[in-house]
Amino acid sequence: MKKLSARRRHPLAALVVLLLALAATGGLYAAFAPADKAQADVAAQSLAIDEGKKLFAVGCSSCHGLNGQGSSDGPSLVGVGSAAVDFQVGTGRMPAQQPGAQVPRKKNIYSQAEIDQLAAYVASLGPGPVIPKEEQFTSTNPEDISKGGELFRTNCAQCHNFAGQGGALTKGKYAPSLEGVDAKHIYEAMQTGPQNMPSFPDTTMPEEQKKQIVAFVRHTTNDEPNPGGLTLGSLGPVTEGLFGWIFGLGTLIAVAIWVAAHTTKAKKS
Repeated sequence: MKKLSARRRHPLAALVVLLLALAATGGLYAAFAPADKAQADVAAQSLAIDEGKKLFAVGCSSCHGLNGQGSSDGPSLVGVGSAAVDFQVGTGRMPAQQPGAQVPRKKNIYSQAEIDQLAAYVASLGPGPVIPKEEQFTSTNPEDISKGGELFRTNCAQCHNFAGQGGALTKGKYAPSLEGVDAKHIYEAMQTGPQNMPSFPDTTMPEEQKKQIVAFVRHTTNDEPNPGGLTLGSLGPVTEGLFGWIFGLGTLIAVAIWVAAHTTKAKKS
């Protein structure tokens, strides 16, 4: 038998073997790294829930129960979701100072980190609306303002007034003014339906429409000068008509009296 001559290795063979080894190492890292990240996320979420439970026990359990089950002084929080906590605590409505027909907005007493921890704990009690991301309530399309205005006048103006200035409801309740309200909190209010407000989940009002309403409200209630001049509280034809009768008609009567007093006949008498 003829001896097979030893084949010479290609000069790039060692480089190919090295690249394959690096690829295998990278593949192993890619396989295990996401698991490590997921475990870290779970640990961070668990810590947030534990811290939130402590805050809840101190500031909320007296009304809502130690486990958020509710009591005669406060409703159950099972299933309200993190968005409801972020709205209620972020706007200062909770913890409430005293029971009443409606809890007013006031300065909040928790930091955003503490609010996130409370929200994590309440969210762990049952599934519900989650805190929205910034792109969900921030619009960059100028057309959204006009579209949001149409939606607002159809769904919101009956209570909040056509300019978002709020209005009275029955039994001592009211629709609050939307002036100065954070865009995220407006979105969360539509998600969760606080107090007398109906909720508008994505099945009822798509996310894009809620974003358009937020764009309209923020544009309407900003601090820029009103192009129409004096707003008279933006309360509509009632205040405008009252202004017309008192000042407009009053001015006409005063002018008529002055003219009558300065006629020739009046001077002779």
